[in-house]
Amino acid sequence: MTTRAMIPYLIITFGLAWGLFAILVLYHDRVVAIFGPVSATNPLFIVSVYAPAIAAVSLVLWTGGLDAAKRFLSRLFLWRASPYWYAFLVFGIPLTYFAGSAVKGNLFDTPFPFENVSAALAAMGFMLILGPVEEFGWRGVALPLLQRHMAPIWAGLVLGMIWGVWHLPAFFLSGTPQSAWGFTPFFIGSIAVSLILTPFFNNARGSILIAVLFHFQLNNPLWPDAQPYDTIFFVFAALGTIWLNRDSMFNREDASTEVIPQSAMD
Repeated sequence: MTTRAMIPYLIITFGLAWGLFAILVLYHDRVVAIFGPVSATNPLFIVSVYAPAIAAVSLVLWTGGLDAAKRFLSRLFLWRASPYWYAFLVFGIPLTYFAGSAVKGNLFDTPFPFENVSAALAAMGFMLILGPVEEFGWRGVALPLLQRHMAPIWAGLVLGMIWGVWHLPAFFLSGTPQSAWGFTPFFIGSIAVSLILTPFFNNARGSILIAVLFHFQLNNPLWPDAQPYDTIFFVFAALGTIWLNRDSMFNREDASTEVIPQSAMD
């Protein structure tokens, strides 16, 4: 896949998602009558969330057919990374949300936001197959293409800005979590998270699995709503990440640039 694929990738990703959001806004009553209330379970909303993945898989199939898709998806099985990164994934992300919630003052409002464990597992399972699917596009295609021409720090910065702007329509649509948030903190947080995930992604040799798990932790329904204060902690985490990984962040030598590996990876 050539770098030029970034153009159709963005066209499909934004065109599909923003087009569906426009339908949800302009034809709200008709959509509700057919598909039910606008929420995370609305089919049109789900398809819009899947837009980056749809764009990615479409371009991979266009580039090399089913064989290319198989090699692309083999990046789901890349799991080896520094244990320090896994420690941040498992403990660092939830701590960031709990710290933000403590500052916000709602840390003890809902100690366990579900009636029972089964309900919690069901919510976690749903969130695993919703937002994290975006990563087939953002880190599966976009980041490797950007890193062919930019050092990881700049690729992560640019992708974070694109990623944040892509979510903009959700802030004007009632029924979405973003409708209760401010866009500016979210946008800054998207950039910070992108800068944290970029060296983790590169350390794991371009693993889509790592990106999916990272995104899931960002959306994990067990964590409290800490907006906008979690952004402060993500920014500090991003600055620390850049400093600790400064050699690789400013150097493209170890950056993952393959979208479709030459052979299936493990």
